[in-house]
Amino acid sequence: MHLDPEDPMNLSLAGRAAVVTGAGAGLGRAEALALAARGAAVVVNDTGPAADDVAAEIVKAGGRAVAVKGDVGDWTTGEALVSAAVDTFGSLDVVVNNAGVLRDKMLFNLSERDWDDVIHVHLKGHAAVSRAAAAYWRAASKAAGGPVYGRVVNTASEAFLFGSAGQPNYSAAKAGIVALTLSTSAGLARYGVRANAICPRARTAMTEASFGEGTSPGGLDAMAPERVGTFVAYLASPAAEKISGQVFVVYGDMVALMAAPTVERKFTAASGVFSAEELGEQLTPYFDGRDAHRTYAAYSVAALDETGTV
Repeated sequence: MHLDPEDPMNLSLAGRAAVVTGAGAGLGRAEALALAARGAAVVVNDTGPAADDVAAEIVKAGGRAVAVKGDVGDWTTGEALVSAAVDTFGSLDVVVNNAGVLRDKMLFNLSERDWDDVIHVHLKGHAAVSRAAAAYWRAASKAAGGPVYGRVVNTASEAFLFGSAGQPNYSAAKAGIVALTLSTSAGLARYGVRANAICPRARTAMTEASFGEGTSPGGLDAMAPERVGTFVAYLASPAAEKISGQVFVVYGDMVALMAAPTVERKFTAASGVFSAEELGEQLTPYFDGRDAHRTYAAYSVAALDETGTV
């Protein structure tokens, strides 16, 4: 069947080239395989030989792939990944930033190395690859005299919403990734680039201790990385042309679109300037009865668990 690249329901990635970081296992591997299944050529990034294995798996299935090993937190790795896509496959069309590590500690036990390692791979890694891709797409757009095709899918976490108690470094990195995603969407829209963030729940080597076993009526593990890979392939496709600057929670049989922060209540000083006393008079009664340890976002997450909708 012929697929029109301008068709808003076109899910094909034939002729597209993608970079997937942290693709040697888990979510990244599932995402790389899902993109390849839709026709994309894939630059498989990881720090070790698992990248070669996934690239070989894609090629064996009839796809195109190349492995590029490197630490995404090193600024030059982003440039190397973009160059690999362009030099090997002729273009760069999709970036999936997935690479990550965990150094879980309570804040009072957090070392400087614990903080730096997580920020380096998660936040700086997303920034390094996104910056290199942005430079490529901007130049390509200028050369073409108009918008080009660009998709960025960043990996955040529900931890950015409610600040996991034992993950101050991870939560901060994921919050930064969401902000980076919104900035990417706004700054690159004129060049044809669409950028979104996903907050996935999936059973991987990094998260296997967090999730119990479980299957859906369809028989697929509710936390299978393949479920997330399917959604990432959709966001990478022409069918998602109108979707940008959004944050999605993805797991099991659902995808939830998160709303942007809204003003819950406005407090106004009667005299035009707040005194400490007037702040106490207005704010303290308003928060009485609330659980001080349960943030505003946690209520939405709890509702998501209970009803499947936000």
